[in-house]
Amino acid sequence: MTHLDLLNKYNVPVPRYTSYPTVPFWNENINVSQWKKGFRDQFKISNASQGLSLYIHLPFCESLCTYCGCNKKITTNHGVETEYIDALLREWSMYCELMEEIPVIREFHFGGGTPTFFSPENLNRLLEAILSNSTIHPTANFSFEGHPNNTTREHLQTLYDWGFRRVSFGVQDNDPVVQKAINRIQPIEQVKKVTDIAREIGYQSVNYDLIYGLPFQTMDSIRKTIEDCISLKPDRFAFYSYAHVPWTSRGQRLFDENDLPSAEEKMNLYNEGVKIFTAHHYHHIGMDHFVVANDDLLQARQSGSLFRNFMGYTTQHSNLQLGLGVSAISDTSHAFAQNSKSLQDYYTLINNNELPIKKGYFLNQQDEQFKKYILDISCQGRTQFRDQDRETLERFCFPQLRQLELDGLVVLNDRYVEVTPLGKSFIRNICRAFDLHLLQKELPDGTRTYSKAI
Repeated sequence: MTHLDLLNKYNVPVPRYTSYPTVPFWNENINVSQWKKGFRDQFKISNASQGLSLYIHLPFCESLCTYCGCNKKITTNHGVETEYIDALLREWSMYCELMEEIPVIREFHFGGGTPTFFSPENLNRLLEAILSNSTIHPTANFSFEGHPNNTTREHLQTLYDWGFRRVSFGVQDNDPVVQKAINRIQPIEQVKKVTDIAREIGYQSVNYDLIYGLPFQTMDSIRKTIEDCISLKPDRFAFYSYAHVPWTSRGQRLFDENDLPSAEEKMNLYNEGVKIFTAHHYHHIGMDHFVVANDDLLQARQSGSLFRNFMGYTTQHSNLQLGLGVSAISDTSHAFAQNSKSLQDYYTLINNNELPIKKGYFLNQQDEQFKKYILDISCQGRTQFRDQDRETLERFCFPQLRQLELDGLVVLNDRYVEVTPLGKSFIRNICRAFDLHLLQKELPDGTRTYSKAI
């Protein structure tokens, strides 16, 4: 079977496995009292030994990028910043009551939306309120997502002064035709300018997000985009598959689907990208990520300490992740909780002095073990089987894994499964072989949930 045949075969809707069980299997109306107790208990265990991983969702954008599937609110009114930060700080104070001692911040990430929609002054206010009453872990990792068009020197300096050393710029594509189609006009000169400023200030790592499968992309255009970006020497690339989910992201209905690359063309774009990254000595560490040889993500992969959470791949392994803001997700390692996706609902609950949780899941022992299998595959490319899981593995997982082995994507025996070099392009499909919720009980007929793997 050729590589193209494999891509065609495995280009099916598959979760990205930033959690297990995945969000569609979570429960509405989670027991918030049970969540609070679990959070408090895990904090007592994790704070001194590991610290807290903190994610803050900043949802506002000045204009709509039509490809985007994130939870966002489009507005040019920057007066919304104050109300939102007030709500975030009230939510933080509710969690501080549960923590009962000074939190140790191990990891901090601003995501969105567009975090750099917020003024440096307002970001400073938010950070001062949170970090001035926290302890920073000695190996802390602080990062944020920046839009090249509105990330200023003042943004970069303010965040640097609070300990941020990593920045991820959403580039997506440099071709003017593609940029017009996705409503994101962003010259490569602007990307270079903001990258140069970040390095001048002292940022240690710059990541570029690129997307393949966008409207009007061609082999020539994506090759030029990648090579132009490589010439700026970023430390990392995230090379994401465009997730076409117009049933949840209405902005994706604003361009003609006939302008999207065909499935075969999209697969060729992906293969070309991998070839170019590899030729320029970027290492494929898992799923969509490529890094330079001295990057700590690669070192963590090689040492077996690489971890993955809702913020992506990380070297910071904490069993407690707190998400603040609309739609943000928290994880105690035994339970998940997601905040309301509605900004108005979020404000209403906060103003009522209630945690704005709308959805979640409490894991049982089997969930926790199969979550570990999936994390092992996505982070280390290998997992070892437990004897007590043998019956379940034989019934649900081994039939999937044997097919993957026949196609050359894994090496399988009674003790472990290991991803082959060819299988690195199919990590999501391999993780799916351990997804008992998906294998045991498919979602209702007609439910469209996941984007395709490629």
